Amino acid sequence: MTLIEIFLLALALAADAFTVGSVVGISSGQPRQIFRLSLHFGVFQALMPLIGALFGYFLEKFIHRWDHWVVFVILTIIGMKMIYSAFSAGDKYDRAIDLTKGMSLISLSLAVSIDALGAGVSLPAAGAPVGLTVGIIGLTASILTAGGMMLAGKVKSIIGKRSEAVAGLVLMGLGVKALF
Repeated sequence: MTLIEIFLLALALAADAFTVGSVVGISSGQPRQIFRLSLHFGVFQALMPLIGALFGYFLEKFIHRWDHWVVFVILTIIGMKMIYSAFSAGDKYDRAIDLTKGMSLISLSLAVSIDALGAGVSLPAAGAPVGLTVGIIGLTASILTAGGMMLAGKVKSIIGKRSEAVAGLVLMGLGVKALF
């Protein structure tokens, strides 16, 4: 596997991270939140292909059967939570949910990186230097996540107060897309 092929793989795997980062950035755009989400997405995107490479073909066959359902459930639950928060009344719900903390952060990190597990299975067979490849994948995911989150602030100013509901619908749409 050439360096160009490794970069193309990293970009392909980071596409979900960019998209979800953009959606999360609508409600969570502070520098600390951008750092947290970018770091976690990058670490998960790097660890998953490493795990895939270590466990090989058996794990890929098992995960492949269920990965789309895992992604669907996680993104749908988080999307519904965002929509509920956007339309709930009262001071308690005036703040947007911070998806860069707690289980939401872990769930999103897992959802955007699960496809990297399958890609990792093929790395040794493709002759890719596994350490370099997972490093490039993680760094690419981190950079694209941060970029997506920073761009989301502009979208928020256009959409307005209910941008969190729109973001929730986008996450749910990504979950449904994972089923096909």
